[in-house]
Amino acid sequence: MAVNLRRASGLRLEATYFALGQVAVRNPATLRMRRHRKLKLVFEKPELNKVKLRKVLAAYNVEEAAWTKTPDSPYESSSGPEWQNSCAVIMSQLATQLKEEIMTTDSLNAQLPAMSADLMTLPKPLTSVMDLSTAPRHGSLLRVAYQGVPGAYSEMAASKAYPNCEAVPCDQFEAAFQAVELWVVDRAVLPIENSLGGSIHRNYDLLLRHRLHIVGEVQIVVNHCLLGLPGVKKEELRRVVSHPQALAQCEQNLSKLGVTREAVDDTAGAAQFIVAYDLKDTGAIASSRAAEIYGLDILEANIQDDSDNVTRFLMLAREPIIPRNDRPFKTSIVFTLEEGPGVLFKALAAFALRKINLRKIESRPQRKRPLRIIDDSNNGVPHRYFDYLFYIDFEASMADPRAQNALGHLQEFAPFVRVLGSYPTDITLICS
Repeated sequence: MAVNLRRASGLRLEATYFALGQVAVRNPATLRMRRHRKLKLVFEKPELNKVKLRKVLAAYNVEEAAWTKTPDSPYESSSGPEWQNSCAVIMSQLATQLKEEIMTTDSLNAQLPAMSADLMTLPKPLTSVMDLSTAPRHGSLLRVAYQGVPGAYSEMAASKAYPNCEAVPCDQFEAAFQAVELWVVDRAVLPIENSLGGSIHRNYDLLLRHRLHIVGEVQIVVNHCLLGLPGVKKEELRRVVSHPQALAQCEQNLSKLGVTREAVDDTAGAAQFIVAYDLKDTGAIASSRAAEIYGLDILEANIQDDSDNVTRFLMLAREPIIPRNDRPFKTSIVFTLEEGPGVLFKALAAFALRKINLRKIESRPQRKRPLRIIDDSNNGVPHRYFDYLFYIDFEASMADPRAQNALGHLQEFAPFVRVLGSYPTDITLICS
């Protein structure tokens, strides 16, 4: 089976779909030119093994494809053979993972205590490319990915952003990004900052790495609860498990209890953990919804040290929304600057001169080029500078001429500028 990739100089190949014996390639530029032909490949669960995968891979006839070079892009100057090697690595990993899952299923079932029927019916988080290849259930409900398991604060944010949606749990943040890109889900809702813990740097990096658009934001008031198995009293606890940020936000109250702390991936996962292993001496810090889902008692509500605990979430989609001027909008951008005195001042002045209010500025190192070396003409000694990406949120819609002029001004001296999204501002708070 020969697959010809369209020669597209300067175009970036976003995603490649694999199935046993067939492959389909989706290019964003191609989709824009041919919107009436939506490329959706429904994956079937194949019986994969390395021999079959190698035969399939050997049958591919891949022409060279040029890739757009952007800061921190994982696809830089890749040729056809290099792309084929990457395919081989991915397919080998898929086969290895499937084999390991089959071998460990019986042993895991033997070790884990029996769970309730309700707990076993909860959706399993997407964890990898193998999970992302599962055929989506196309129906009337909008499918929205979030990080964590049912009962997580991210699930509440997804429900606020898209009421009556089908929330799809993902094991990691990147799995949620990939789920949207591969058409497994329609949207993703992921945290970007917390009023106490600060920015979630991982998601800033993923925003640049992936080609998704910010289409909205939601804010959730976080109210932590100390949960335990039915009949267990707070004084009987010897250990508390939760997400590292949740443990830090409840530090003072946990110190009064004299319990040890252990970190897990997410708050609702901590609740699921103590139910799965029937841990009577262990509590979990999670939401009241997690207590309801997993049948736990709320030993103490609002256990956080500071009541002003708000998390901001971004709503991500494959296509941007049309910016408007009839309601408050916010725009998020990322850019780089050359080294020199006052360059950041000039960048910010592009907005100040037009009376555009900045809501946030965040700097992140460039992973592909973390250091910049510049020779000093005076003494010939090279100077090393950290090379940064700057993320900015400002209060204006891209439909506003002020915002358009500010970005035009910024592009005069910024070598790289990208608009991550222009979207309505969330002015409501919902308690968890």
